[in-house]
Amino acid sequence: MTEEGANQQADLSEDLLKLGELAKSTFWGYLGCEIVHAEKERVTISLHAQSQHLNLLRLIHGGVLASMIDNAMGLVALQIYPDGQTVTAYMNVHYLKSRGASILTCEAELIHSSRRTLTLRSSIFGEDGELLAWGSGTYRRVN
Repeated sequence: MTEEGANQQADLSEDLLKLGELAKSTFWGYLGCEIVHAEKERVTISLHAQSQHLNLLRLIHGGVLASMIDNAMGLVALQIYPDGQTVTAYMNVHYLKSRGASILTCEAELIHSSRRTLTLRSSIFGEDGELLAWGSGTYRRVN
């Protein structure tokens, strides 16, 4: 990576960390997500899933996984359109494996962009690196 690329990476990460701090009073903070890594078209977040994230079977609730996927892809959208507002227009989630309380990592990346929409994909991994869920989404600019 060039020095300019490294500086851009640092700026993106710093901006997202500030955004993460601001978001602590929102659903993001309630869920407990943390930003791990950020690039222009790729974001990694993590979550230490605990008892409040589990369903009655003591497995991580599917809504938690879907929220992680949506949050990670939404952060990519925020980086691409930092001055604009984007909303989730469509999201699809595939649940592959179950886990109890553990640390999850979610990676999201841009697949395609147009003037008004972004198409992204995201994957959630367990602590052992096993793929637990993946999803795709379309995000639309609203301004």
